[in-house]
Amino acid sequence: MSMPYTIEMVTDGDLTDCHAVRREVFVVEQGISVEEEMDAYDAHAVHLLASSAGRPVGTVRFLHGAAADKKYGRAGVNGATTAALGRLAVTPAARGTGLGAALVRAVEAEAGRRGLSQVYLEAQTHALAFYERLGYEAFGPEFDEGSGIPHRAMRRAL
Repeated sequence: MSMPYTIEMVTDGDLTDCHAVRREVFVVEQGISVEEEMDAYDAHAVHLLASSAGRPVGTVRFLHGAAADKKYGRAGVNGATTAALGRLAVTPAARGTGLGAALVRAVEAEAGRRGLSQVYLEAQTHALAFYERLGYEAFGPEFDEGSGIPHRAMRRAL
């Protein structure tokens, strides 16, 4: 199934559309609390938004530098060289279109433009195969990052 979409970096600081997608996927669909989902790291992240026919259908963010060190330093992330991908969300209507993969590739491209050499992420275990198809490798034990949903750390060199 295909769907025409555009992916753009959010440069004006207005995260309304990104938050709408994340609310639909993480809060409504997966039962994660709004307080946990909409965190202080949004202010320090690079956000990408996918739209189709003028409607938001997907989003992702990544941290690097001091913000990545603060949030993911316990996992050995070095924000000077690593983009920490997170909050990848695709609305149900846009799933199966390749949009999720396109959002991941857009993060990789932007991270590369910024001189970063690796992407780190913490994947929900049901999504491991998706990331593995994109070249990511899981490492370390399964863990619960606070939502009650099991995760694994993954990484990919750029």
